[in-house]
Amino acid sequence: EMFFSLISGSRSSKTFKPKKNIPEGSHQYELLKHAEATLGSGNLRQAVMLPEGEDLNEWIAVNTVDFFNQINMLYGTITEFCTELSCPVMSAGPRYEYHWADGTNIKKPIKCSAPKYIDYLMTWVQDQLDDETLFPSKIGVPFPKNFMSVAKTILKRLFRVYAHIYHQHFDSVMRLQEEAHLNTSFKHFIFFVQEFNLIDRRELAPLQELIEKLGSKDR
Repeated sequence: EMFFSLISGSRSSKTFKPKKNIPEGSHQYELLKHAEATLGSGNLRQAVMLPEGEDLNEWIAVNTVDFFNQINMLYGTITEFCTELSCPVMSAGPRYEYHWADGTNIKKPIKCSAPKYIDYLMTWVQDQLDDETLFPSKIGVPFPKNFMSVAKTILKRLFRVYAHIYHQHFDSVMRLQEEAHLNTSFKHFIFFVQEFNLIDRRELAPLQELIEKLGSKDR
């Protein structure tokens, strides 16, 4: 019993990819702290709003990094259940299947297993977040003109990981007692993308019912 709980404890706390850190003492770090503090108030609609006097790009950048870290952690808890065998295709229920392409290394969409797809996806996101020309961490370095479209693509892809977890692995999430954590993270994500209109409604279709349920509880 003891031995098992030690193993499972360490399994579930491992992150899937290295965490992306926002440098302490930076303005972005202050923004992240602000985001965390407002989340604590429990009013998510208010928590996602652009703080007064802040730069929209910077607010979106900080939150995108934060969502990457959250999804990373959530997926990390269920990686052992998401295998080539259990998930030979990347899907979000029977009606939605995703094929991977990043436009640079893989131009023609390829059909691959969910773990492979998610590995490609998270590696790709991490590369964008680490690119100082796209996500500048230094004060006064401007965001590029195409920042918003890059952020939208990142968030659209991160949504697919939530969709896969909800459709294919929710039973595992329940067994691990992670559902409150997953629901809070997803609700925060959805309110954020709704506030700034960052993901096309069609893209959200696989979790439409859940999204409506989360929204109606809040009015």
